[in-house]
Amino acid sequence: MSDKITILLAEDEPALGQIIQESLETRNFKVLLCENGEIALKTYQEQNPKLLVLDVMMPKKDGFTLAKEIRETDESIPIIFLTAKSQTQDVVEGFHIGGNDYLKKPFSIEELIVRIHNLLQRTETQKTSEIITISDYTFDFPKQMLQYKQDEQKQLTHREAHLLFHLAKNRNQVLDRSLILTKLWGNDDFFSGRSMDVFITKLRKKLNLDKTVQIINVRGFGYKLIC
Repeated sequence: MSDKITILLAEDEPALGQIIQESLETRNFKVLLCENGEIALKTYQEQNPKLLVLDVMMPKKDGFTLAKEIRETDESIPIIFLTAKSQTQDVVEGFHIGGNDYLKKPFSIEELIVRIHNLLQRTETQKTSEIITISDYTFDFPKQMLQYKQDEQKQLTHREAHLLFHLAKNRNQVLDRSLILTKLWGNDDFFSGRSMDVFITKLRKKLNLDKTVQIINVRGFGYKLIC
């Protein structure tokens, strides 16, 4: 049916994958079952699922690597990791990469279903709040559009939009330079820092119609959006 929510499930254990797939399909989900990370990446790119359930230990491309690649272009799709790993650093790594939830094997199918519903509900709530007002500007984050009052809209690049989103969500607070570099550029080295400085300059120019809006450099810490 067309109203079914599509979930991508990457699981290399055939029996477990089939159990999860059948269980979710009885709850009116459409499940795209993939046996390894390479197939999962291709399926994600072609099918546009609404949520990912990724086994961490998979052949060809593991779940963490797959999630990293997807997060380079999609920061919003919910990701649940499935793993037999139980060490704390593995859980921390999963969340650092951009995972939203983490289930350790063996797990209850009912618990997985509850977590899927919670993440989907949270995602829908976030979408309604992603039209952001910045003084006299309206910032449509999903569409990457910035508009001043009734003037023509300005299209932002992917990185400009994500940088402005994080600044706006932390308005009037210092946005840690190292954290945002790691999140958006993948590392906080010198060259990434210079690149971010360029994007900050571009955003300042696009926000210069409203003199009450400023992006200031807090030396040694990061940037602050004042509005």
